[in-house]
Amino acid sequence: METIRIAIPSAQPGGLDCAIGAHFGHCDCYTLVDVAQGAIAAIETLPNMPHVHGGCMAPVNHLSQNGVQVLLAGGMGMRPLMGFAQVGITVYHGGDAASVKDAVDAFLAGSLVPFDRNQTCGGGCE
Repeated sequence: METIRIAIPSAQPGGLDCAIGAHFGHCDCYTLVDVAQGAIAAIETLPNMPHVHGGCMAPVNHLSQNGVQVLLAGGMGMRPLMGFAQVGITVYHGGDAASVKDAVDAFLAGSLVPFDRNQTCGGGCE
């Protein structure tokens, strides 16, 4: 079975016990979790890119270039959601999770819903 790389917007310093970031583009960092055969296989952190207004594709491309296939996010605008679709990253709504580990566990249990346009904000929402 293949390994899936999941990115979760996180507060510093990142890791499973950190809070999930409320908005993907404004988080401190990303916790990257590799899962294989339904279990966590590896964990690392990735610094976020500077986010300037209208520059939503910078973090999208940054995650894509780091092998991310799935993003668990609390909030984002329509432009980055469309950008993730263009680069082949599937986005799930994981904003109700108390920690990165809770979001990953919910994803592995199949209880997260794909992020859709009805969940997007105008940008900068927290």
